[in-house]
Amino acid sequence: MFTILPIDPEVIDQAKKHNLSKKFQKCCDLIVTNIVHPSLNVELMKPKQLEIYSFRIDRKYRALFLYQDNKQAIEIVAITVHYH
Repeated sequence: MFTILPIDPEVIDQAKKHNLSKKFQKCCDLIVTNIVHPSLNVELMKPKQLEIYSFRIDRKYRALFLYQDNKQAIEIVAITVHYH
């Protein structure tokens, strides 16, 4: 299980701005119990040495996060548009 560190109000505002609050909360709940769940589609972003990861909120949006505390916690830093 993971802990999600307190989420910056700007990230919460991004979720609200794009009408993602419920989807974002559902993903956060899922990460806490199963970070490798297929619907999250967790990916290591490039350049890989920065160790920034993302998870899918929906087909258009992803959240960026960093592992903290020896990979026992994550810090969600932004919500971005993801194009395939």
